[in-house]
Amino acid sequence: QCAARIPEAREVLTILEKCTKQQCKGDFPIVVFEGLDATGKTTVTQAVKDALDAVLLRSPPACISQWRTIFDDEPTPIRRAFYAAGNYILASEIAKASTQAPVVVDRYWHSTAAYTIATEINGNVQNLPPVQDGVYQWPEDLLKPDLVL
Repeated sequence: QCAARIPEAREVLTILEKCTKQQCKGDFPIVVFEGLDATGKTTVTQAVKDALDAVLLRSPPACISQWRTIFDDEPTPIRRAFYAAGNYILASEIAKASTQAPVVVDRYWHSTAAYTIATEINGNVQNLPPVQDGVYQWPEDLLKPDLVL
């Protein structure tokens, strides 16, 4: 519905539709690095990639990252949809890459969940969703990494 307002949305959805629905992990490990902005994730992921002779992937994935600034200026539901789609596109890339080599990922679902929670509570810790809330649960249809740091 937002394609008339944001033409790039159609392109993101086209990329998402081309992703493998069944995201089966390969034989190689998947390691995700999470953390705050400007804490050295890119430096660490590059070093680990080199040490493991791994594939390095980032969130949002390269195929949609050029539209990040466009979606970051949109209302919260549209912005969240962009990053959620990015996680599924990235999962497809991770699944494929993990059949060939170890995979190192610079941010993934955890960052999306953290930013979602942060925008919902507006900085007020007392507004955090309860522990059993679905926002803390890994999506059943999203490829899980072997290790998250």
